[in-house]
Amino acid sequence: MNALGGIPIGRPAWPEEVAELVAFLASERATSIHGSEYLIDGGTVPTV
Repeated sequence: MNALGGIPIGRPAWPEEVAELVAFLASERATSIHGSEYLIDGGTVPTV
């Protein structure tokens, strides 16, 4: 992790956080979300 610059939020993601995203995406509230990618890495990998 240090070679990547560390984790900006100070810790890796918790399994519960990943489960919350999965539950949201499987719910009726996310019916209009298609073809999206989600990174749950604490901000470690810079994205644009």
